[in-house]
Amino acid sequence: MAYFADRVVAITGAGAGIGRELAVALARDGALLALSDKSADAVAETGRRCAALGPAPTTTTLDVTDRAAVLDHAAATFDHYGRVEALFNNAGILHVGGVADSPFSDFEHVMDVDFWGVVNGTKAFLPHLMTAERAHVVNMSSAFGLVGMAQHAPYNAAKFAVRGFTDSLRQDMRAAGGRVRVSTVYPGGVLTSIARSAVVAPGIDAAAVARRFEGHVARTSPAAAARTILRGAARGEAKVLVGLDALLVDLVTRFAGSYHERVLDMVFRS
Repeated sequence: MAYFADRVVAITGAGAGIGRELAVALARDGALLALSDKSADAVAETGRRCAALGPAPTTTTLDVTDRAAVLDHAAATFDHYGRVEALFNNAGILHVGGVADSPFSDFEHVMDVDFWGVVNGTKAFLPHLMTAERAHVVNMSSAFGLVGMAQHAPYNAAKFAVRGFTDSLRQDMRAAGGRVRVSTVYPGGVLTSIARSAVVAPGIDAAAVARRFEGHVARTSPAAAARTILRGAARGEAKVLVGLDALLVDLVTRFAGSYHERVLDMVFRS
């Protein structure tokens, strides 16, 4: 039986990309789903796809930066199902722009979505998860949560923050008895619409960012990413690396030390 079968699973950012593919795969495995996304139409479409494969999910329009709304969503999910056993904090945005050119508001906005969205979701659902016999929190960082990259300071900062937060949460849950497993996901380039909706600093060509990402960076499909994430979660992996690029970044940063920056310099010159 699949690891998440008959378990109540909440997924943020379920309207597209990795979030939608996670939902579809979990519906196929018999999970009971609480899906949310900022786009009402997108999450409704994901809900329809999931209902065709398994139990009809609940769908909620949710902005993960709205803490009160996230708390209400967690409470409503628990009230509806009587339990919550897994949470995927998947909602996020991409930012492109260097430190000098990115306004303070860009840093604040990316941190609000990519970091505080994870904190809001985790803290809202954690009291319910801790009452389950076994539960799981899966938080989405990035390969850019493993290595600093030029022109991505706000995104790097948020994804590194997710990494530290989730690592600390894992230790908290181990000290509490280990009934709540915690995994951090580090995707490399996944072919979603994230680059098309990216926030960019002044002077950055947004269309060029999307073309480069989709044409040269994103090598992993959302469905393949979802399979890797679910397999890693089922195995209880603390670190789930998605895509060959994420695997390579992890290896280089761990074994090359500060010399990995020279490799990045060569990549930027290419």
